[in-house]
Amino acid sequence: MVHNLAIAHTEQVLWTWAIVVGFVVVLAVAALLSLLIYMVKVIDRRVVEVRDTLKSAAANTADTVLIGQVAGGVEAVLAEGLQHHLFLGRVLGKVKS
Repeated sequence: MVHNLAIAHTEQVLWTWAIVVGFVVVLAVAALLSLLIYMVKVIDRRVVEVRDTLKSAAANTADTVLIGQVAGGVEAVLAEGLQHHLFLGRVLGKVKS
């Protein structure tokens, strides 16, 4: 009879440890799932930020076709300015022809 009591006590200890270990595993899984949900929300928010940045980059580069035209206009303005500089220099006697 003492022998059966010892087995029952051992079984009780084992079941207690199994329940404790199971509870710890459940808590760990819940913590990891919470961490995963938090990280997914952060990733989702950053994906939206990247998307918005790419949209603004597309808007900023939509008029790159005009770069050549602007460069030509700048060249024309610089050439005209050089002509004025040379003319004023001759008139004022600072530039020899």
